[in-house]
Order: sequence, then C-alpha cells, then structure tokens
Amino acid sequence: MNSMQTSAGLTAAGSIEPLRAIELSGAAVTFGRGDKAVPALSETTLRIADGEFVALVGPSGCGKSTILRLASGLVQPTSGAVIVGGREVAAKALRIGMAFQNPTMLPWMTIEQNIMLPLKIVEPYRSDYRRKRRTTFRDKAYALLDQVGLKGFGKHFPWQLSGGMLQRANLCRALIHEPRLLLLDEPFGALDQFTREELWAIMQDLWMTHRPTVLLVTHDLREAGFLASRICVMSARPGRIIDDSAVEFARPRTIAMTFEPDFVTLNQRLRELIVHTRSAPGAGEV
Repeated sequence: MNSMQTSAGLTAAGSIEPLRAIELSGAAVTFGRGDKAVPALSETTLRIADGEFVALVGPSGCGKSTILRLASGLVQPTSGAVIVGGREVAAKALRIGMAFQNPTMLPWMTIEQNIMLPLKIVEPYRSDYRRKRRTTFRDKAYALLDQVGLKGFGKHFPWQLSGGMLQRANLCRALIHEPRLLLLDEPFGALDQFTREELWAIMQDLWMTHRPTVLLVTHDLREAGFLASRICVMSARPGRIIDDSAVEFARPRTIAMTFEPDFVTLNQRLRELIVHTRSAPGAGEV
C-alpha cells in the first residue's frame, strides 16, 4: 500500500477515500440550560475532505458560525462528535488559521510583526522564532505580502493602512504558519463591493497556491459561488444543513463570470432556498 493510500484510507470497494479534514457526526449545540436553553444547531452531519473549499450560507442566527467554532474547538458539541484532522477536536491542537470580519491587528506592532505572530506561538515554528525571525520567517511574511499586493508595507503600522489592506494582511497572518485548516467568518463583509471583489480574487489565488482546507461563513451568495467548491445552505435556527451542492465552475474564476446566466441561476437557487427556510412555520423560534 502506498503512502497516499495509507493517509487517505481505502473504501470497501478498494478505491481511495479522501482524507477528511472535518467531520461532524450528529453534532448539536445548545447554549444555556433549562428554561434558558437556546438550541443553536440541530443534529448536523457534515464531511469536508482535505483541501476542499466549503462555504456555509443561510439566514442570520442559523448556526453557521457555531459550526466554525466547533471546527476550531472554541465550542464543544452538546451531543454528537466533531472530528478534525482525524481526531476529536479537543484531543489535539491542529494547526488552524482564522480570519474574521475585523482584522484585529495589534496597533503597537508593525504589519510584518503582526503577520509573524502565529510563528511566535505555534510549533514547530515557535522553537525557531528567535533564530529565524529576521531571516527565514521575515522572508516568508514578505512573500505573502507580495502575493496579496502589499509589497513594501511590512514596516507600516495598522493605523497607516486602509480596511482592505488590513484584511489582506489578515489573510497573510492566517496562512503564514501553513495551517491545514483555514476558518473564515465573513472576512470581507465590512468592505466596499469593489474591495471585496478584489479580495475574492486574492483569496482564490491563495487557496489555489497553498491548498488548505477552507470553511467560509458568508451572507454573500456571489462570494460563496466565486470562492467555494461546495456550498452548504442552512435552515433558520436551530440550524441544519438543507442543501449541499458542488460548485462546478472552472478555476480560476473571474468577476465577469458572476454575471453569466449559470452563475446567476446558482445564486437565485440559493436565495430561494434561504427565503423558503426563513418563511417556514416556526423558523427561528426557540
């Protein structure tokens, strides 16, 4: 058996089964107890293969970010199981990158220092940080800055950059420690449309270059269609996945493609699913 078969495993039919980066098996989350209990996520099963780019869409409060937090280990399931990288999420610290709507750069550090922060914290980089921070690790940060169009901005401070530039730097920080899993919680939601579309293209390039497994939470259906290889639609709270479909458009994708009939049809289908779940009897009730 070769190494690829060993890491991915064989199905009963003898074909190679892709390594699962994330697996939710009947995972449910309820916040609070008794009369104050609020069900945030119904029993959910979701499997994401290594290297996939999956987007979660649905009405506000449906549990999209709860799934993201389950994958990160920030939230534990009330019932069911969450397996990340082949182990229960609480059993081992997997190398994870995260980017949120607010870049949260430390204002007293330069952009270069902010980007290298994960290397100061996460092994195996942490052990070599003092020795490599001015050579190999700095070069690594500059290469990412160059890739996202921020060449020459490493010595600037966060307050000297625009919101769009900060979010580019935020993506660099999320990727610098070569995470196996990248969790994105509406990272482009606070930006204007033109900046957002520019960052979609940058995110696509980063994913195609580094191939992490990506789980994206977004309210923007065009964003989901542009970036994802699969889109999961969730029902109103307590959330559950009501549709899980592959996105077949060729890569690299362009903004012009998002106005073509097939793409518009995809967006309209997703929108109708979300409108239907929002208007369903009992939707959003506790």
